[in-house]
Amino acid sequence: MEKKDLTQKQMRRLCVMCCLLYSVSYLTRLSYTVCLVEIRRDLQIGESLAGLPVTAFFFTYGAGQILCGWLGGRYSPRKMAAIGLAGSALCNLAVGFLSGIQFIIPVWCANGFFQSMLWPPLVRIMAETLNDFWYRKGCVWVSLSSSGATAALYLLTPSLLAAKGFRAVLCLAAVTGIITSLIWYAGTGPVSAIKPVSSGKTPAARTGAGIFSGIPIGAILAAIAVHGALKDGIAAWMPVYMTEIFGMSSSGSILSTAVLPLCSVCGTMISAALFDRLKNELLTAALLFAAGTIAGLAMLPVCDSRPAVCMAMMTLITGCMYGINLMLISRIPRYFAGRGNISVVSGILNAATYAGSSLGTWGSGAIAENTGWVSVVSVWSGTALAGALFLMSGVRRWSAAQNSGKEARYSTASSGTNTLSR
Repeated sequence: MEKKDLTQKQMRRLCVMCCLLYSVSYLTRLSYTVCLVEIRRDLQIGESLAGLPVTAFFFTYGAGQILCGWLGGRYSPRKMAAIGLAGSALCNLAVGFLSGIQFIIPVWCANGFFQSMLWPPLVRIMAETLNDFWYRKGCVWVSLSSSGATAALYLLTPSLLAAKGFRAVLCLAAVTGIITSLIWYAGTGPVSAIKPVSSGKTPAARTGAGIFSGIPIGAILAAIAVHGALKDGIAAWMPVYMTEIFGMSSSGSILSTAVLPLCSVCGTMISAALFDRLKNELLTAALLFAAGTIAGLAMLPVCDSRPAVCMAMMTLITGCMYGINLMLISRIPRYFAGRGNISVVSGILNAATYAGSSLGTWGSGAIAENTGWVSVVSVWSGTALAGALFLMSGVRRWSAAQNSGKEARYSTASSGTNTLSR
């Protein structure tokens, strides 16, 4: 596809717009999850039932990634992103006025699909309109802005819950999302010049399973699903865990969870440093999974007696998952940038993330409700170990694919700066 020749000022402005869009999308994405403790109490429902809207969200988000990955390569990514954020905001507004979990589930399910309209178009916009310098800088900005928005949501929520209840959090996210979708559309005029991907085949283009010819896609997708289950499962249930096991107040448990997005910076930096030495995304991610396994095992003996240790271990596991996200979700699609299918690839990989997230969020709640939190921590440890084994099985094949030159060109000079998260 022919790139739009933007000025340096326009590229900087586009990076700012991408940061704004993606950070606010996290507010409309996590507004239900961050209130999970209070929602469960307000509606007087169990953990597994309270987690169903989140599971439904992850399911439609993951499924929508594949469709929107295809659409994002053929239609205006600018319009898709605006519609996605506006639709997500309206879902938040609707849930803010609903009182039954049976009504909340389908609305939050729809929110998942609207959210799936954001990531593939955003990847395409950045990859095809920014030069190498601004792409790398934009990746850093987007990652930090999304983490900052998540931390801000966790810090702001307790005061809103105390003053107005969980519905105030959802309504605030809705208003912010609607305003931001308008700002995005008005501020990204140069992007409208992007042309759709040609439907004609070129010698470098591949479709279907051929897109992943020569790489261990099965191991990669399995590991991506495992990382999604751990990252989002812990984020969703850490406040409930701290409340039920250690008697922490709902506000205190939510505030404690604010440390999780902040640790993404450390996870990203460690992951980038490891890759600089290893030069292999799968091996780097496998070592991070191993570290997560050790953290889970260390938490097991004290999971009902040492709150500080438990919080530290859950934070460490989550930080490792952010580093894995950098390797498997952000870096791998760049191997396909020159082949006209980066939007499709990013959608497929991100779909695997949220297939795992839906299972991990529902499964953690169901296990906690039926057999207790010790079982949950055991499952987290075993899941991390499985992720490491999946990736180790594909390390040699991935190295061969890198060395063969069959994939599209990729600049290894950006190894320490591309921190784009899903």
